[in-house]
Order: sequence, then C-alpha cells, then structure tokens
Amino acid sequence: MLRTPERHPNPENATPEELRVAMEAAPNKRSYIRLNAIRSLLLGIPRVTVREQFCRTDRMVRLWIELFNRGGIDALITRPKPGRPRKVKLERVRDLLVPVLENPAQAGQVYWTGVKIHGYLKEQLALELGYRTAIRWLHELNFHLRVPQPWPERQNEQERQAFLGELQVLAHDPKVELWFGDECGVEGDPRPRRRWVQPGKRRTVPYLGDHIRQNVIGFVAPQSGQLFSLIVDGVDTDVFQFFLDEMANAVPRKEGIRQLLILDNASWHKASRLHWHHFEPKFLPGYSPDFNPIERLWLRLKADWFWDFIARNPEELTQRLCTALKSFIDQPAKTASICSIRK
Repeated sequence: MLRTPERHPNPENATPEELRVAMEAAPNKRSYIRLNAIRSLLLGIPRVTVREQFCRTDRMVRLWIELFNRGGIDALITRPKPGRPRKVKLERVRDLLVPVLENPAQAGQVYWTGVKIHGYLKEQLALELGYRTAIRWLHELNFHLRVPQPWPERQNEQERQAFLGELQVLAHDPKVELWFGDECGVEGDPRPRRRWVQPGKRRTVPYLGDHIRQNVIGFVAPQSGQLFSLIVDGVDTDVFQFFLDEMANAVPRKEGIRQLLILDNASWHKASRLHWHHFEPKFLPGYSPDFNPIERLWLRLKADWFWDFIARNPEELTQRLCTALKSFIDQPAKTASICSIRK
C-alpha cells in the first residue's frame, strides 16, 4: 500500500507563535530553516513559495511536513551526528602521557614537537593513530605551543618572598610613593613581527645593520602612572648621577612622604658616591626583573613603536624614541595600567 504524501502541516501540533519561540532557541541553522518553513506554511504561504524562499526541493518540504505531523516541533530539530568511534581512547594513556609531556627527559627528549609526540605514541606506546589525532590529544590535555621564558637559576626564593611581602605593605602605605627604575636599550634596526602571508609569497623587512643604538633611563610610579625618563648614549655612575639630579628637579620633595626608588643591582646603582637627593633607594632581590613593572613598559614601548621601524641615522632613532616616551608620559592612566604592581 502506497503512503499518501503529506501536503499540509497539522496545525494541532503547534501554533505559529510556538514555532517562532522554537526558532529563537534553535540549536543550529538547519533546525531554524525547518521551523521557519513549517511556520510559513501554517501562516498560509503557498508551498511553492516556501520551496523557493528556502531553496529546497518540493520533496524536501514534504519530508519536513511529514516529520512535523508525526512528531511536532521536536521532530524538526536536527541532532549532531556521531562520528566514527575512536580506536584508541585518550583515557587509556592519559596517566602515561601527561608526565612525559611535562618532562621530556623521561622519554630521552629535550623538547617535544608534534611530530616527535606522534612518533612516541606510535613507536613507544604502540598506538595506531594519526598525526591529527595526536595533536587533538594535546589540546584536550590543555597543552599548547609556547616559547619558554628564560629564568635565572641564581634566584633566592626566600629573599624574593620577603621582598614581595614588604612591597605589598609599602604599596598600601599612603605615606610611601614608589618609583621603579631601569635602563633600556633600543636598536635602530627593525624587530620583525609575525604576520599573515600567503604560501609561496615572501615578506621581507629592510634593515641597515649599522648598529644604531640609544639608551633610556626611566622611573615610573605605578600608582599615578607618572614617568620620568632621559635618553642617553650609555650608562655609568656619572650618567646615572646626572639622571638623579634631573629627576630631583622634576619630582620635588613631598613633606611626610617617603619617596622610594626601587631598582636592580647594577653596579652604577650602588656606587657609594651617588647623591640620592630626597629619594631613598631600595634594591630588588638578585635576578628578579619580573618584580620590576617598568620592564613591562619597555616591552610595550618596543612593541608599539619599534616593530618594523628602521632608523637611518641616530637622529631618527632619537626622535622616534622621544615620541614613544611622550606617548606614555601624556597618558598616565595607560602607563599605570601597564605598570600596575602585581601580587
């Protein structure tokens, strides 16, 4: 017995308003189109018009009507189709794989690449899986490609923790004004950045190779975002003393306020003949540049102003550096955000 094709949706299964609400909550585009088509038919729009509006065949529209008449709104909602089940489940090797990924030396490796990991899984663990599956496993285990940060071995963790505790107290003391200082070198040749390039096309960045360089001495107050800096040819005790003299004129004494200059342990910072004026020096623990927020300002300065920039003479480099520093001086809120004291 041949089944008579469905021609009209059954209005008892759902009203146009109920279909509209279902459309707003549709989990995907296919479900939305089906619901919209049935709603249009219930509103009296001819089937030929609905077919042309949604670019579907008459057979497909009849199939939607049949689904709706049999199961209502739920029958029009498409479900995700399950793919082929995995031959090897990640849970089977998770406890073996994670320790080796965290410590490549356990597998006789210095570092991991995707190809190395895929080979290890196939050869050492005898797992039959593709390269893409191996990479997907890495993401499922929350491993991502990152460039390791160089980290000094000579840090004294006890000194670092003690300094952090003292810094938090000073940062919340209204009678203390903190300034963090450091020197920074800027090259005249460009620092290329990663960019999108079509395969087969080569993107180049010109450079001179004249080794043009300028140095900056700066101190920043994270609470206010105030920045004081000077461009110099090099740094030694005499240059640093000149900087302190200029800063003392630009940042006057505040009665009842301790004005602390926090800086690293460079030899010219600790010279006995230095005159600190109304400032009080305080030194970071050894090998702890991560405690100095002005380091982040130097990174931002180079990223914003010196990627792909080429200086053809020292004057061009100096002018660019002046403009870059002025941008931070003129935007103390931005500078304070970059140099906020981290816990």
